[in-house]
Amino acid sequence: MPLAFPGATRASGRTITERFHAFDARNPHVYRALERLAARRLAAGRLAAGATRVGVKDLFEDLRRQLPFGVVGLNNNFTALYARRLINEHPHWASAFELRRRRAA
Repeated sequence: MPLAFPGATRASGRTITERFHAFDARNPHVYRALERLAARRLAAGRLAAGATRVGVKDLFEDLRRQLPFGVVGLNNNFTALYARRLINEHPHWASAFELRRRRAA
């Protein structure tokens, strides 16, 4: 019996990170859409003196509603990786996203 490791799936044996990179390479429009949604949400929050934090899962749901047939393969397991990418590419947004320590690769 093969040993399982955190982040691996039984079906593919690939980690969440590997699946994320494959998905992201096939769907670069998803990141761009999340980036636009985050920018709008943060701008609206500052202007209205409202929330200054953004939940990537909430952005995922907005994206799913905006796209007529959704995005095949948009997995909630990717939210943390998209949040990290948003912060990596927009360091000034770091305080807008809550990150937890990663347990899996």
